[in-house]
Amino acid sequence: MLADIGYILMTGALAVSIYGMVVPHVGVVRNNWNLVRSAQFAAILNFLLILGASAVLLRSFLRDDFSVVFVWEHSSTDLPLFYKISAFWGGMEGSLLFWVLILAGFSAVVAYGYQRTNREIIPYVIATLSAIHVFLLGLLVTWSNPLATQAPIPLEGRGLNPLLQHPAMAIHPPLLYLGYIGFSVPFAFAIASLVRGKLDNAWVVTTRRWTLGAWYALLVGQMLGGQWAYEELGWGGYWGWDPVENAALMPWLTGTAFLHSVILQEKRNMMKVWNMVLIIVTFGLSIMGTFIVRSGVLNSVHAFAQSEVGPAFLAYLALVLVVAFSLLFWRIRLLESRHTADSLLSRESAFLLNNLLFMGIAFTVFLGTVFPLLAEAIRGTKLSIQAPFFNTITAPLGIALLFLIGIATLIAWRHSSWDYLVRNFRLPVALALLTALAGGGDVASTILYHHERPDGEGYYGLDADSTPVAARVLALAEVYDAMTSCRLTAPLPSERALDQLTEWKGESVDSDCVDALVDRLRVTPKTIPLAPLPY
Repeated sequence: MLADIGYILMTGALAVSIYGMVVPHVGVVRNNWNLVRSAQFAAILNFLLILGASAVLLRSFLRDDFSVVFVWEHSSTDLPLFYKISAFWGGMEGSLLFWVLILAGFSAVVAYGYQRTNREIIPYVIATLSAIHVFLLGLLVTWSNPLATQAPIPLEGRGLNPLLQHPAMAIHPPLLYLGYIGFSVPFAFAIASLVRGKLDNAWVVTTRRWTLGAWYALLVGQMLGGQWAYEELGWGGYWGWDPVENAALMPWLTGTAFLHSVILQEKRNMMKVWNMVLIIVTFGLSIMGTFIVRSGVLNSVHAFAQSEVGPAFLAYLALVLVVAFSLLFWRIRLLESRHTADSLLSRESAFLLNNLLFMGIAFTVFLGTVFPLLAEAIRGTKLSIQAPFFNTITAPLGIALLFLIGIATLIAWRHSSWDYLVRNFRLPVALALLTALAGGGDVASTILYHHERPDGEGYYGLDADSTPVAARVLALAEVYDAMTSCRLTAPLPSERALDQLTEWKGESVDSDCVDALVDRLRVTPKTIPLAPLPY
């Protein structure tokens, strides 16, 4: 009975979503803001209805109600409470409901939080989010009903997959959903801006936090997924280029590129078309990731069994891309940038190259993931793309990306000269070369900590025992050279400098090093023979 109530709530949410998809457009055409406001309230009502349906499913898990097929398939009476809760999203039907719940929460926040701002585009933001709801809720009330019942009622459930009984897997899927679904909000604002022709920077500024939140959630979710794979799958590593892993990585890569390029749109009014393409592709890859996980067409330990919703997701992805890029081509003249990169040696060019590298890595992952599907569809033969393919192509792109990360922040906007680059990079490059030639850490730590003081008042607060010996010796040599250098107008005599260093022992210079220096210089004040070379 309670499961039937939950199903009715989902059906009601579908009807409300259809209302929220259609009415905002009617309100704009008729210039009736009351209709738009009603769509905003509909988004909040939609969240409450889906929250009620989700509460019904969660209660079924907690009460071991095996009359609900989904509960029977993914829970048992002896399953710990923590995993009974995580079993909510441990299967395909429940994960779809959880997906819709998060999306409905985001939509309600957008509808309530922006009811007095972004008035020109907010009707179509709500309409776009509602259209996504219509598709997902349509799946829930037809093919993937998580509240479907059965009779007779079994006495015991099948239990949760042992591989999913891991703390990381209890947190990993919700974070991925937050990432996937979080990109829906900037996508909706982008589509609304295209529909209304309001293509200034307002939608980028408004959705910056949404994009950052989705990006962080996707990043942490992948890290937890890697931890789970390392402990449960025996891969011998955190990353195996599994198709479902790749499905989560691709929107993260394009989302990272989007986060970088919107900076150029805000600061230099550039890359407007590029940003539209990136957010459309990022949202499309999120849908594609859902298709890979739920279609079962690719062999993966992460994927659900093959089901009817896979083709539906693929058709929906095609529809989204056709509509979004049609709007983009319709408004492309309004997106022309007034500024271009003035020089190859500029931060604008560095950002553009950064985006190209991210997209190159994303395309490589995409090709390696979907090529087996294409080969099977065209030639009827099953192929498998293994890790060497991905590593061979992405490794040099990743190294180039790390290089750009190091230099992009030091390059000036609009134009940089070679003299400017030399001044800013000579010290880092010298330190890097010195460290490489010396074999790594010893030289690096000596240079890094040679300004530390024995009393702990240096840059990093290291005391005499924590500072490397070589760094203490270098610090003393630098101070003594500064005191007696002929470059000074009135350099101190050696004896005076040694007396001064003796007074500073234990405060700004190391006591043992000062004693050794004083003994050596006062014994042989004229000349000090060099120590023999070790080779």
